[in-house]
Amino acid sequence: MATFKEFRNNIKPNWCPGCGDFSIQAAIQRAAAAVGLEPENLAVISGIGCSGRISGYINAYGLHGIHGRALPIAQGVKLANRDLTVIASGGDGDGFAIGMGHTVHAIRRNINITYIVMDNQIYGLTKGQTSPRSGEGFKTKSTPEGSVESTLSPLEIALASGATFVAQSFSSDLKQLTSLIEQGIQHEGFSLINVFSPCVTFNKVNTYDWFKENIINLETVPDYDPSNRAMAMSKLMETGSMITGLIYQNKEKKSYENMVHGFKEEPLAHQSLALQKSEFDNLVAEFV
Repeated sequence: MATFKEFRNNIKPNWCPGCGDFSIQAAIQRAAAAVGLEPENLAVISGIGCSGRISGYINAYGLHGIHGRALPIAQGVKLANRDLTVIASGGDGDGFAIGMGHTVHAIRRNINITYIVMDNQIYGLTKGQTSPRSGEGFKTKSTPEGSVESTLSPLEIALASGATFVAQSFSSDLKQLTSLIEQGIQHEGFSLINVFSPCVTFNKVNTYDWFKENIINLETVPDYDPSNRAMAMSKLMETGSMITGLIYQNKEKKSYENMVHGFKEEPLAHQSLALQKSEFDNLVAEFV
């Protein structure tokens, strides 16, 4: 069985010192080892942004895609080889702006992959512009007088879209984050894990101290039931989505792969794609 060290490679991350993404990378590596994966069992697919670099920093199959398109690629990888554990990752701009349409449809489709969003509430790679997750009044280079737009609530959207696994964590809480990623990997269906990951260079509002003062850990909430969708939505609305832990999980709904009629258990990647002449002739005959 692989240890988390075997999910490391020799590429040194070039994130800013203190960036929350370092902890998220470590949590993915620890979770992969804890659930018994080998590097060849894991594929990490990422988009564009600071967070998009993570696919090159983990010893596994990796693909650094284009902005907002990690999820279509990740779903294709999973459908081609259901034996792989597939993790998609990106930032809040990547997943909740240009990629939001893909995010919603991946959620409702419920393919068995895990999506980890590194939410720093700003565009970091392009030097600090307002993102869909920035608060009202947030001042950046793109909103020098303060943003007048409402903050997007992606976890509420996820629940409304039929999500079967919704969780949120804080990059400083490595133990909780690792546990949630383990649970997400083991969940049968689409898992969305939003992670507060402070940008120490450009976001001077949503800092580590700010999150520590405002986060509510669901483990401290008496009688909270993550299987209760209405309770999950109510708690998100009540707290402004400033909660961490397992927010909602539906263990009853089948994953996409297990609902599609005729979808073989043997991965497409292992099937022979050779077409017999008789099969070719029959296909051609349909159109002649």
